[in-house]
Amino acid sequence: MPAQTNRFDTTTKQPFTAVLGSYKKHLRQLFHERIDIDKASTRRGIAPFVLREIMAPNPFATYIHKDYGGRGGAVHEGLALTAAAGYESLPLALGFGINWALFLQPVTKYAQEEAKRPVFEGFLQERRMGGLMITEPDYGSDALHMKTAYTEDGDHYHLQGSKHWAGLTGWADYWLLTARKMSASGTLGRDVDFFICDVSQPQQQIHVEEVYENLGIYLLPYGRNRIDVRIPTLQRLQPRTTGIKMMLDLLHRSRMQFPGMAMGFIQRLLDEAIAHCKERHVGGRSLFSYDQVQQRISRLQAAYTIASAMCFNSSSKAGIENDLSGAGLEANAVKTCITDLMQESAQSLLQLVGAKGYRLDHIAGRALVDSRPFQIFEGSNDILYIQIAEAIQKLMQREKETNLRQFLGKHPLTTTATERLKDLLDFNLALPLTQRKLTEFGCLISRIVAMNLVLQLEESNYNRTLIDNAVTSLRQEIAALLSHFSSVNSTTCLEDYAEESSWLESFLTDSLRGAR
Repeated sequence: MPAQTNRFDTTTKQPFTAVLGSYKKHLRQLFHERIDIDKASTRRGIAPFVLREIMAPNPFATYIHKDYGGRGGAVHEGLALTAAAGYESLPLALGFGINWALFLQPVTKYAQEEAKRPVFEGFLQERRMGGLMITEPDYGSDALHMKTAYTEDGDHYHLQGSKHWAGLTGWADYWLLTARKMSASGTLGRDVDFFICDVSQPQQQIHVEEVYENLGIYLLPYGRNRIDVRIPTLQRLQPRTTGIKMMLDLLHRSRMQFPGMAMGFIQRLLDEAIAHCKERHVGGRSLFSYDQVQQRISRLQAAYTIASAMCFNSSSKAGIENDLSGAGLEANAVKTCITDLMQESAQSLLQLVGAKGYRLDHIAGRALVDSRPFQIFEGSNDILYIQIAEAIQKLMQREKETNLRQFLGKHPLTTTATERLKDLLDFNLALPLTQRKLTEFGCLISRIVAMNLVLQLEESNYNRTLIDNAVTSLRQEIAALLSHFSSVNSTTCLEDYAEESSWLESFLTDSLRGAR
């Protein structure tokens, strides 16, 4: 993309609130005056002029450190910018999040100095973009067993393998590629390394073998990529200890920043729900006046408050100066809870809007399919719930504590919430838990962590009524989760289920008995 004029000066001392306000206005005009975002979102990809207009104000300068010409890379500014994009388009927010958390932040923290400057100049002067490739066709959640390999060849590394489901496939100018070192005997090392790939260079071009027909998030391309590139040695990232810890630091930081994408998205759904229910009349009354409708909208509003609390928390914790490799419990709790709330909020809006919302060119229908993969990528929520539960279970066993209230009352991520939930949490756990119970327990813990974050907002000037409503909503959900957790369920899959399971045969047999 050629160099462009920076219309809104995001790299000077202009206050961020002014920068953010200008960009919000810019996106609103682009998506609602120059194009119809609802119609445009039903088509795959994005018109080149729209992409140029999105990037014209140089939004990614917000994510880049001042030493390299950016605004500074402050987490609170990054979250707010991503939320602004998410209000207009969740796929756009995802594109921003990919560039920020999965490329620019790890490059800023771990890249060699000689490699950083040309990359950041490419972003600022030519509006380039970057992404991350970890997932492989045969190794999704099992990323540590990836088969993409590299060998050293003089002043280059030779990487070969296959990657898929990388957002911005075929679009990004830079990629962070993950690979394992191959020894002379052909075995792969246990650690994982990261490399900056500049696809504009002849020996660093990535071949897109297939572009996927992804369900939702039409704006962003996904696909399968063949990797056969030669990367200069200076473009290898430098971990502080091991590559695996570097990957955990990267992924945990990204998960802590998911609320930025969710924030604008949920606020848009909330605004749409309120506007629709006030305008729509059923039985001679506004939908807004019905008690069941109020309950749904209050849940949407609680999700908005929870997302706010998570952004507030991440603003002080998710900076690259912090090592988040050991922050899996908090990062996983944040990611799982907020992505579940995104999908639940989309379901609620669709239910409120009714039939017309079940269209791809309506915000409700589009929100439903666009938000669903957030519960899958960067760690499937089911897996992350198990990891959350295993972390708590391990700590409880180490401390020889079985009472949940006693344990959570001392844990920094749950102390305040436990005081509010002491009547619900005062029971002993039978450890170790089965896998299905681990999943349920992890979900429970994530909601308690979320309540803890909401209660932390009480010390700020955040709306107290919104806090109280969110706490009430979370308490109700936690009570329901505990009820489910306490019930016994050891059902298993019957592989030969087709045998004697025809309802028609059962009906005919019963009819014959009756005829006799």
